[in-house]
Amino acid sequence: MIYVLTGGPATGKGTRATILAKELGIPHIATGDMLREVALNNKEIREKLQRGELISDDIITNLLEKRIKEPDCNNGFVLDGYPRTYRQAELLDELLNKLNRKITKVMELVVPDELAFKRILGRKKCEYCGTVYGIDFPPKVSDVCDKCGGHLYVRTDDTEETLKKRIETYKENAKSILDFYRKKGLLLTVDASTNPDSVVEDAKIK
Repeated sequence: MIYVLTGGPATGKGTRATILAKELGIPHIATGDMLREVALNNKEIREKLQRGELISDDIITNLLEKRIKEPDCNNGFVLDGYPRTYRQAELLDELLNKLNRKITKVMELVVPDELAFKRILGRKKCEYCGTVYGIDFPPKVSDVCDKCGGHLYVRTDDTEETLKKRIETYKENAKSILDFYRKKGLLLTVDASTNPDSVVEDAKIK
């Protein structure tokens, strides 16, 4: 089972991918988290992320290939944040063909831009366990993680300017990617302004 969740910023890809991966018993692979980890020791990548720019296809695809070859991905995985360009969609197809694997479904998450802005500008993340909170899922205690008690922080790339750039970039690239998967009969469009738990039913019955 290989599920790809795609959509613009603040469409809830991470939340829904986590729910779906847990339900299916397979890993959730968030390429954004992988890049942010690499960015801690790579100034060029860190600055590109802060400006809302895309990282080169080669860098992100190589990171992804290493990850999906790990044993916990043998039964599948839920991919969040990749592909973001038509070329990346082609590279993912080539990579999976090389590994004799196939995508089960591509789920496009959609929300109005206004809701995306509200979500992302109110989003905070736990510095220890990585749990994300926001207007839809606020912590019980302000700036304290419900799960581990860690401090919640605002990501450096969660700014209005960066968000506008990320939405523009997504829209510029989305049509060709969605057409790519639509022609393969893999695409499912999901209203992501609803309860995120519905992603399990969306994945299973449509």
